[in-house]
Amino acid sequence: MVEFIRSKPHVNVGTIGHVDHGKTTLTAAILNVLHRAGKEVKLRGVNEIDSAPEERERGITIALSHNEYSTDKRHYAHIDAPGHADYIKNMITGAAQMDGAILVVAATDGAMPQTREHVLLAKQVGVPKIIVFLNKCDMVDDKDMIDLVEAEIRELLAKQGFDENAPVIRGSALKALEATGIDDEWSKKILELADTLDNYIPVPKREIDKPFLMPIEDIFSIEGRGTVITGRIERGTVKVGEDVEIVGIKPTSKTTVTGIEMFNKSLQEGQAGDNAGILLSRSSMATNRSFTSEQPMLPEKLLFLKKLKWLCRETRLLSK
Repeated sequence: MVEFIRSKPHVNVGTIGHVDHGKTTLTAAILNVLHRAGKEVKLRGVNEIDSAPEERERGITIALSHNEYSTDKRHYAHIDAPGHADYIKNMITGAAQMDGAILVVAATDGAMPQTREHVLLAKQVGVPKIIVFLNKCDMVDDKDMIDLVEAEIRELLAKQGFDENAPVIRGSALKALEATGIDDEWSKKILELADTLDNYIPVPKREIDKPFLMPIEDIFSIEGRGTVITGRIERGTVKVGEDVEIVGIKPTSKTTVTGIEMFNKSLQEGQAGDNAGILLSRSSMATNRSFTSEQPMLPEKLLFLKKLKWLCRETRLLSK
């Protein structure tokens, strides 16, 4: 397996917004345009991002999708969050991991119910910065209408405590995805978005020197190898061979880290900010915990993974 090399600052971002406003298409457009521009990208199309049969059948995102790309300045983990109201718990889980978010708003619709809800929830789970991507601008002939949508979104951001002067990029994710080069009008908007991510979203100060703590997003078993726990490392570091505990909800369980991966690349050490998969030695742990990918959890119900020598435990509460 290829080893993950830390050559650039790592930042977690993601797409939020109303259902069918183009979040997944924008995610695919970012990957494809950066790939055409010669950047390091794990290339995926819309059908690969929304890969579950139900997602393809219904044409909406249900589960969180984790994607990887790099610019000249940074390495990004990009979470594509669902926009449908029925899957708001999944959106909360994703937003809680973001260092910055891209709010996708269709210029044909303007702010819709989940647009407003996602901005509110992003503020409540601590997303510090939002960039706005006004999508489907190719379908709106009246520039004044787009101006009105932008003004509406700026008012919404200000109402929830975000920067009302946040960058707003007008583009078409679908047109950029369908393009073959990087010199067309719409691909340039994607490159502008990538540049805005580099310059507007700050690199967080990671709490690497604190006790290791990792909220668990998902748990699954690999036959013959053990149990894999995924999520973003909240603080501290963890190395292969170290003993850890599962704490919260049920009695504490002890286990050993046998492997660490990020985007199918191996790590000897995971650190705060990493979206990691951690392989544990006890294969029965997932069964004992009774948590599967079909049972998403709100932040206040997440388990935590931590080093044995630390006895502290934390709980995140979602503000109401």
